[in-house]
Amino acid sequence: MAFQTCVLLVCKVTLFFLLSVFAVGEGRYKGFRSFNQLQDTRQRVVFEEQWFTQKLDHFSGADQRKWKQRYFVNEAFYKPEGPVFLMIGGEGPANPAWMQNGTWLIYAEKLGALCFMLEHRFYGKSHPTVDLSTDNLRFLSSRQALADLAHFRTTMAEARGLTNSKWVAFGGSYPGSLAAWFRLKYPHLVYASVATSAPFKATVNFEQYLEVVWRSLASENVECPLLVKMASDSLVERLKDPKTYDNITKDFNLCSKLQIQSKMDSAYFLEMLAGNFMDVVQYNEDNRGFEGVTGTNITIKVLCGVMGDRSLGEPYARYAAVARLMMDTFSIKCLDASFSTYLSEMTNTSWEGPAAGGGRQWVYQTCTEFGFYQSTDSPNQPFTGFPIEYYVKQCADFYNVSAEQLAEAVAQTNEYYGGYEIRSSRIVFPNGSIDPWHALGITQDIAPDLPAVFITGTAHCANMYPARSEDLLQLTLARDHIILLLQKWLKQ
Repeated sequence: MAFQTCVLLVCKVTLFFLLSVFAVGEGRYKGFRSFNQLQDTRQRVVFEEQWFTQKLDHFSGADQRKWKQRYFVNEAFYKPEGPVFLMIGGEGPANPAWMQNGTWLIYAEKLGALCFMLEHRFYGKSHPTVDLSTDNLRFLSSRQALADLAHFRTTMAEARGLTNSKWVAFGGSYPGSLAAWFRLKYPHLVYASVATSAPFKATVNFEQYLEVVWRSLASENVECPLLVKMASDSLVERLKDPKTYDNITKDFNLCSKLQIQSKMDSAYFLEMLAGNFMDVVQYNEDNRGFEGVTGTNITIKVLCGVMGDRSLGEPYARYAAVARLMMDTFSIKCLDASFSTYLSEMTNTSWEGPAAGGGRQWVYQTCTEFGFYQSTDSPNQPFTGFPIEYYVKQCADFYNVSAEQLAEAVAQTNEYYGGYEIRSSRIVFPNGSIDPWHALGITQDIAPDLPAVFITGTAHCANMYPARSEDLLQLTLARDHIILLLQKWLKQ
């Protein structure tokens, strides 16, 4: 999601991460072309980046250090007495394409809203510190991000005469969680929130993620996840015999001969290949093309078609064909399956480092706040080989965060925000049934003014993207339902 608004929420590096950057919102690493500014040649509108002064540490009166946070504004739809919409950035660069496209702008036009998008601290160009050292990353947290939002909202309202306006927060994925928590923790500043595909229950071992992947693949073809499991199990068996490494290297077009010297090496390789399916399921049939994302025509149907193609050979060979399809689609010459390379990238603390696009920062947040690790520990999922211990060890390797510290941090997050037990008002929770993240989201109404919108057949943040003629009817109805809720709430 985002990120933006709807990006990643993962701590793995897939083919998409090898492309380098993130797209909107939550979840898995996605590649997209980032813009310093976006120009629509038809309307001749340019959304230039602007800068806002923030405190480095909102919770220390003694620390007066400041930094500049990036934001964007769209005033095209604003009418006097209209609301103010605030799109919350997440775990990647804020993409000004969202100032030109997206469902929230349809809502803004109907409601006469002024639109802001604020980039999340430590992502994109919003650099609060000189580098990404673990010592500096202590200033990266959802609580600091919410305080950034509060200060931005207060100061911008005073400067623009919007103090009495009704502010509505929008976000997808992790920013969706922030949108709800902003309303929860600062109810005097934000009037309503749209929290799309937002996880609310922090959990170290998010094994339900891959359970949903199984069900989503099976919704296309009941044999599909069974074939994936057969292929994954076959690969695991091959990895036990070093004599197979040359063939595996060739089958999956690795950049160098496969080396398995530890459990971390095999887990990294297996997770990377599983990521082909995890990513496609999460963003199945989405409409992120306006952001510059390519290759989104690869869907669950396409992957299951490859896995069901007997002419390709046994399931293992079809699994390798999926990997090559993904690489060809994203113009990746070879796959670097080296965990040592990943370790080197993730411990590079420079803003010019290979993981500075969001990878080092987001994994830090998972290690110190959320967990969300998509392990293979459940028996009801199609993959093998990357247990929770694999992820927990990364926290120690990258940031010196122990398993005990991780568990305590996750417990504190749930204690602070309440997990599923949200006690607020005027928050709507859209989720898609295909999206694995709905397993940690709100999918049933909490109260009349805390409604869920569960969209059958759609994936991550689908309701946020521009409408298309091929959209499912239930997706169109969901978008319409959300605008009716906003109209109702804004009249109160």
